[in-house]
Amino acid sequence: MANQSPDSVFGGSIPELYDTLLVPMIFEPYAADLTARLASRHPERVLEIAAGTGAVTRAMALALPEHASITATDLNQPMLDYASTVGSRRPVDWRQADALQLPFPDDQFDAVVCQFGAMFFPDKVKAFSEARRVLQPGGVLLFNVWDRIENNEFADIVTRSLEKIFPDDPPRFLRRTPHGYCDSELIRGDLARAGFTRKPEISIVTSRSRAASPRIPAVAYCRGTPLSNEITARDPSRVDDSIDAAAEAIAARFGNGAVDGKIQALVVTIEV
Repeated sequence: MANQSPDSVFGGSIPELYDTLLVPMIFEPYAADLTARLASRHPERVLEIAAGTGAVTRAMALALPEHASITATDLNQPMLDYASTVGSRRPVDWRQADALQLPFPDDQFDAVVCQFGAMFFPDKVKAFSEARRVLQPGGVLLFNVWDRIENNEFADIVTRSLEKIFPDDPPRFLRRTPHGYCDSELIRGDLARAGFTRKPEISIVTSRSRAASPRIPAVAYCRGTPLSNEITARDPSRVDDSIDAAAEAIAARFGNGAVDGKIQALVVTIEV
């Protein structure tokens, strides 16, 4: 963890803002989608990697039967601390873990789930290989990744708005990382290199991102993600300017009242 990329650092005020602003705005629809896909398979032992603040974890705790065990892991302890504080309907085993070195024996789980975490893995083939290792025969890896940033309107607008604040070196976190792993052929190749022999099913799922005002997504992205670290590294005095510029750009597109933008992701299912 000493060499953890700045793009993967979710500390300080990020966990709370992430959970209270971003989760209802963009993550909950996909948490429901992943959980429905998982529940139809009736898993007994589920491992979640890159669980964040627990959006999918809480959905699984509601949807899966009591006898199904849920282990939720994340690289960032502050995210897990926040998730465990929020809690879930029933007990969950919250554990800090690196997806590239999972602390579990082989063939331990019948499902591995990951919501919008694969994009952050510095070695995706290694992470997929670890998921395959801990899956028992017949188990399933189920994950989603954001599609191209152009298909995710608020993120795209926020990214473009920051070019005006930092014209010589605009922050590219959202384009580079959350929206930087959306090539279906690359994903298929990485899964094959990780040792999966079956073909993955890859679906495009489109939803809507809604907020009561343009400022909410502006704050959510600029303070509730590692984009905050990138802005601060350039000029900590310009965080508020960045939020203002993002809010103004969103308002110019969607109006000053409630806003409603397109979001789009790829959902990947592959069996062992």
